[in-house]
Amino acid sequence: MVRRGALMVCGTTSDAGKSTVVTGLCRLLAREGVSVAPFKGQNMSLNSVVTKEGAEIGRAQWLQAVAAGAEPETAMNPVLLKPTGERSSQVVVMGHPLETQEAAGYQRAKANLVGIVDHALADLRSRFDVVICEGAGSPAEINLLDDDLVNLGLAARAGLPAVVVGDIHRGGVFAHLFGTVAVLPEHLRRCVRAFVINMFRGDPALLGDAMEQLEARCGVPTLGVLPYLPGLVLDAEDSLHRLPDALFPEPVGAATAPLDVVVLRLPRLSNFTDFDPLLVEGGVSVRFVEHPSTLGDPDLIVLPGTKSTVADLEWVRTSGLRDVLLARRRATSPPTVLGICGGFQMLGQTIEDPAGVESAVSSVPGLGWLPVVTRFEPAKITRLRSGAGWSGAPVHGYEIRHGRTRPRRGWQPWLTLGDEDRLEGDDQVESAWDRTGRVYGTSMHGLFEADRFRGEFLSDVARARGKAWRPSGRSFAAARERQIDRVADACAAYLDTDALWRLVEGASPA
Repeated sequence: MVRRGALMVCGTTSDAGKSTVVTGLCRLLAREGVSVAPFKGQNMSLNSVVTKEGAEIGRAQWLQAVAAGAEPETAMNPVLLKPTGERSSQVVVMGHPLETQEAAGYQRAKANLVGIVDHALADLRSRFDVVICEGAGSPAEINLLDDDLVNLGLAARAGLPAVVVGDIHRGGVFAHLFGTVAVLPEHLRRCVRAFVINMFRGDPALLGDAMEQLEARCGVPTLGVLPYLPGLVLDAEDSLHRLPDALFPEPVGAATAPLDVVVLRLPRLSNFTDFDPLLVEGGVSVRFVEHPSTLGDPDLIVLPGTKSTVADLEWVRTSGLRDVLLARRRATSPPTVLGICGGFQMLGQTIEDPAGVESAVSSVPGLGWLPVVTRFEPAKITRLRSGAGWSGAPVHGYEIRHGRTRPRRGWQPWLTLGDEDRLEGDDQVESAWDRTGRVYGTSMHGLFEADRFRGEFLSDVARARGKAWRPSGRSFAAARERQIDRVADACAAYLDTDALWRLVEGASPA
């Protein structure tokens, strides 16, 4: 049976489970042979990824496309907001940066983006049997209803039925669900056709007839109660409340772990999903550290990506972490240091930003641990990359950067990447290392998803510290697939999928 239609999945709050439910529904439909695509009109995230066409979209939509068996593309996330400060974000439209705007200015500018978002959704619906849309935050934020790009305003314009997900683990879920509907204006209230309760632990009998009472009060049925899934790790949208802890049952993060990996928890940390693949390796502790007193004596220290390299470099200095890192490097058995993207730029000699692309400072000294310099330019580089590591192990990943990093005397690469995207005469470099000092840098995100490379890199880290450690030989891609299937299996077991598919098929024609 070929299903056709669309559905909007909203939530009572951020992190209520919208992304997880969309991921599960995409996988269920794909199992039926349905051509399905995810969609999120507007995403706010510093975890992004690059599509084959060289565009930037939110990581959650990329994962949902994987669950759907669809090629990730720009139309799945037409507007992406990348926070640069407390009140400002870089606005990425159809995969490419438009400008950096203050929050109030963006709210005024949204009217100009409505047509772009609606067209992207219509385009997907013309090419896929089903589109599962994800909302953002809460649809009941009544101060943000004008020119809504992502929640029930979009659903109303497109004629989509909506389900609202509530997280019972937070407490007060019935009040959250009822209040969401009660505060909405009538034309948006009509879009809400069902509820889903998420993250339930314990005896379902304790819920009694609460769902029936809720329906009697607001006229909206509950289609199921999803259980809490222990150890679930999916590519996160943009929240460090979910530090990765376990893709496999081995203890992770224990003090006795053979390898201790520290990631500096920069104030504007981006793409922290780079470190999820480390968790498929038994006996690897991954810690996010923001204070010198908690650094300890790790085997690997990572300076990760950041949306504000200059500001976060200043934080590394003023927080005291720079001094502690220097002390560790002078030790008899120093840790390996790895910089990724913005972290790579920090490890160089200077960072220049004369056009004010990311900062108001025209030039600052880097940490000086690698013979490279970086200059920010307005045009953003977004591209997939592949090649090999120093040992010959294949690597693959993506670049998202304004910085152009160039070599200085003594530069040596440790990654060999393809030249298919390199411009004639371009002297940019995408990796550098100080083998004696055990300092590595690269512009490429996602390199640890390459299983053989990950194992060889960590083995080298262990050898340098005199530790016996062996790679697990496990596939990170396979681990991710199993996690997606766990969500899909839970949706199939605990939701009234027949009622859900009726809602999908009742959407207005594309």
